[in-house]
Parts: sequence; structure tokens; C-alpha cells
Amino acid sequence: MIAIDGPSGAGKGTVAREVAIALGYRHVDSGAMYRAVGWKALQEHVALDSDEAVSKLASASRIDVSTARVLIDGTDVTRAIRTPEIDRAATAVARLPGVRAVLVDRQRVLGERGAIVMEGRDIGTVVFPNADVKIYLDASPEERARRRASDPAHSGPTAVGEVATLLTARDEIDRTRAASPLYAAPDAVVVDTTGQNVDQVVREVLTVIRSKLKT
Repeated sequence: MIAIDGPSGAGKGTVAREVAIALGYRHVDSGAMYRAVGWKALQEHVALDSDEAVSKLASASRIDVSTARVLIDGTDVTRAIRTPEIDRAATAVARLPGVRAVLVDRQRVLGERGAIVMEGRDIGTVVFPNADVKIYLDASPEERARRRASDPAHSGPTAVGEVATLLTARDEIDRTRAASPLYAAPDAVVVDTTGQNVDQVVREVLTVIRSKLKT
């Protein structure tokens, strides 16, 4: 089990996918599960601040993140969940303890067979505190904003300043929420991706993983 955590724009998604390919492991984006729940809650007009209602919705939903596509109840929402509206919805539902409990249980089931790279914000601290390797990716606020603004997978603002403001707000929410706040696990290896391209970061992360797995 390889846990990769970090804030938005640090490079988790791209790096986790490439690392999984290099190792021959499965890749799971835990954040896509929260996005899918947020998307469905909006579709069904469920109040995003109602833990009881959203938890019930999450529990009743079939969420598949086992491939490059994201499905909820058979509907492909891969593109639909990468919008500013769903960014906000995912942030809202991710703060709800009941929703996190439902999705953390599912993430643990996905990880039972091992040989998996799972990315998120609480994988190494809450979901798999005993993960074989824990990586925490970070980057300067400016770098993260630039990456997110130019990311074709996300629709929305492209002005770096506007994106930076949104990321700062998201960081504050993630780091101060009561349920599974974002922070680097004490035994995680922190990798600063500022100024590095994807290949460089992937090589560094793979070096860490292979070193850890040998010991």
C-alpha cells in the first residue's frame, strides 16, 4: 500500500498514476469519490451540509474508481466532476464525518488486496495509517495555482491569481476541518515538487518507495 497525500495542485493525481504504472499497481483517486458524491447530491437536490442526508446518499451509491473513468450508479461522471461547482460540492461533503466514514470504509476495502497507490488528503493519516510507504507531495502556492490554472482536466478559472485565491480557501478548509484534516503524517516522506516536472517527481517518489520496501 502506497499512500500519497497532499493539497490541490501539488501533483498527486499525475504522479500517483505514473507511479502506479511503474510499479504495476492499481491506482485509486479517493478524491474522485467525494466529487462523485457531491455531484449526485447536487443532482438530487440534497443539502450539502446535511450529514445525515449526504451520508445516506453516499451509502446507497455505487461508486467505481477502479479505472481511469469515474462512475456513480453506472453514470460516467469523469468530466462532470472536474468543475468549480463540483470543487465546492466536494469540499462541502468532505467535511461531513458521516460521509467520510462511508467512503473511508470503501477505500479500505479497495486497499485490502494490496499492490495499490491511493491518493488523497488523509490516506496516510486516517485511511491507511499503517501504509507501507507514505508520501506527502507539496509545492509553493504559486506553483500549485499555476498548475491548476493550466490543467485541462479542470474547467473553471484560468487566471493564476484567481486560482490561487480559491486554493488558499480550500487549504484552510482542508486543514481545519474536524473530520480527517489535511496534514503530513509524522512518518511520511515530504516531497517538494516546486520547479520539478512530472518525470523528476515520479523518479524521486519511486526512489523513496523502492528504498522503503527494501527495509
